[in-house]
Amino acid sequence: MAQQDPVSTSLSDGLLLVTISNPPVNALSSGVRVGLLRAVELAGADASVRAVVIGSEGRTFIAGADISEFGKPPVPPGLSEV
Repeated sequence: MAQQDPVSTSLSDGLLLVTISNPPVNALSSGVRVGLLRAVELAGADASVRAVVIGSEGRTFIAGADISEFGKPPVPPGLSEV
């Protein structure tokens, strides 16, 4: 079964809604960082985007780093790039 993208976007009336869905705590994994970077790039490239709102599914908004990535080589993009 294919894994769902942990970040989705929706554009309506100039508002780009960016939603993080990386259960159980929306950890800031490499997939989330990639998705956030894509969303920022989309917002910058689309003149109709007037505002960006970043939210999350569930009760937690980015609980921290993804511990499954600890002790492994860094996977881009880094948070500073996002």
